[in-house]
Amino acid sequence: MKILYIPVLTIFLAFGVAPAQGEVAAKLEGVFTDWSVYSKSLSGEKICYVLTKPTSKTPSSVNHGDIYFMVANWQSGAAKEQPSLLTGYTLKAQIPPTARVGGSKIPMYTAQNEAFIENGSDEKKLLRAMRKGSSMRVDAVSDRGTQTSYEFSLKGITAALGKAKTACR
Repeated sequence: MKILYIPVLTIFLAFGVAPAQGEVAAKLEGVFTDWSVYSKSLSGEKICYVLTKPTSKTPSSVNHGDIYFMVANWQSGAAKEQPSLLTGYTLKAQIPPTARVGGSKIPMYTAQNEAFIENGSDEKKLLRAMRKGSSMRVDAVSDRGTQTSYEFSLKGITAALGKAKTACR
């Protein structure tokens, strides 16, 4: 059963673009080693999320654009600890990305330049592994067919997730 996912790209517009009239820019709630916690109001809905950038990107010969791994919470409960990968390019839908932490390998699905976990039990499995692990690798394929890989540090993820949860109460 596929879970309804809320695209988070609109949250990121606060990073590089001035907020639209009446919209508030993302507020930094805290930094926990390699993870940052933000909150943002979007159309009257409070969203709290943690994010990090990769510590390495391969292949090094291509322009990856901005890459983030993010876990989002919506105050309304529409999403709770929803992990996603955001890329600076369109992902190839026919070759789903995978997230790996230790021995856990979790398949994802794509929505343009975002990748999500297909079902809730795999989301929980990935988040448990992230809390226990030291690094995560995400492999993806661009719409052009370029195979990419990203390493993310998991230092600070547990504290960051706790802060995001309390910020969105």
